[in-house]
Amino acid sequence: MDFWVTIILMGLSFSVLLFLLSSGLSLIFGFMNVLNLTHGGYYLIGSYIGVSIYKWTGNFLLAILAGAAVAGIIGVGMERGFLRHLPGQLLDQVILTMGFLFIFTNLAKWIWGPVPQMAAPPSLFARSLHIGAYSVSVYHLVVIFAGLIVAIVLWFFQEKTRFGAIIRAGIDNQEMIMAIGINFKLVCSWVFCLGTVIAGVSGVIGLPLLGAYLESGSEILLYAIIVVIIGGLGSMQGALAGSFLIGIIHSFSKAFFPPLAFFMMYLLVIIILLVKPSGLFGKRS
Repeated sequence: MDFWVTIILMGLSFSVLLFLLSSGLSLIFGFMNVLNLTHGGYYLIGSYIGVSIYKWTGNFLLAILAGAAVAGIIGVGMERGFLRHLPGQLLDQVILTMGFLFIFTNLAKWIWGPVPQMAAPPSLFARSLHIGAYSVSVYHLVVIFAGLIVAIVLWFFQEKTRFGAIIRAGIDNQEMIMAIGINFKLVCSWVFCLGTVIAGVSGVIGLPLLGAYLESGSEILLYAIIVVIIGGLGSMQGALAGSFLIGIIHSFSKAFFPPLAFFMMYLLVIIILLVKPSGLFGKRS
């Protein structure tokens, strides 16, 4: 039974990482109509900054803050310096952001080298918890619990605050919020910063689970895009549902049918697109 518990915990903790990444990607695309393929690069930068700070200071919280800050600063710089000048130009956005993903990957290789780096969980959580006949990793439980807390906070932020109302209105009708005097460009900067900060945080949280390696940016981006397609653009509920679906399917597929792991995810995407093209919680245009 420990085997099944381990698979489920690994799937749920991976789901949390996907949710943190895909929620920001979904908000940015839904609100700004920007297809930001550099989003995986913020995860990559956050993970490498986090592992360096963690090894240097031994403080995991400081590593999270550092990874989030660097990812957020880079994200705002990209939005203001590049993406702001390409509104609605999806092809140009794809080429530009994919190029930056390659740049970040090669910068990481130049600074940290090609060897993957691992980090142990904080000493407080680097142990197993025995519940009856089961033994579970405390860090996996902490990641799952923290992810649920973040999901609640982000849902409350989007659904119950004035700024969240502006974001939801902007997803439906950008021209309307500009017509009533809201500074759309400033809101875009804040939305972009929020999305990239969350991506940086997910990179640090994922260190004890996945480590920091050069291919992580492109790999995690692919999963996040699949989650956004399944969940629907601009929806926190969709990002959460899609993340848990993909996380559990990925975990069980890797354990029992490794060659079919990606096929199972793409099969789910095809089914969702056939049944509801806008995603589980997306709005039909």
